Amino acid sequence: MEKHVIIGVHITERLENAARVQQVFTEYGCNIKTRLGLHEASQGACSPNGLILLEMVGEERHCLGIMDKLGAIPGVHAQKMVFDHPR
Repeated sequence: MEKHVIIGVHITERLENAARVQQVFTEYGCNIKTRLGLHEASQGACSPNGLILLEMVGEERHCLGIMDKLGAIPGVHAQKMVFDHPR
């Protein structure tokens, strides 16, 4: 079975936490296949909160280690989705 691992990262106070979150993303950069950032934005306003979806590759146990590091950052919460795919 091959697994598809997706991690959702909810960030509050984006501007305050962005540098620390990016540092963790850089540490796990070889395991992040796809990164999609979502936040509310309109002309003249930008939400302080955001959601990032990460598609991970590599050993599942190692990939899920990112969640502990992200969870240690105040205002950051990570959740996982794991999909099994038969070969």
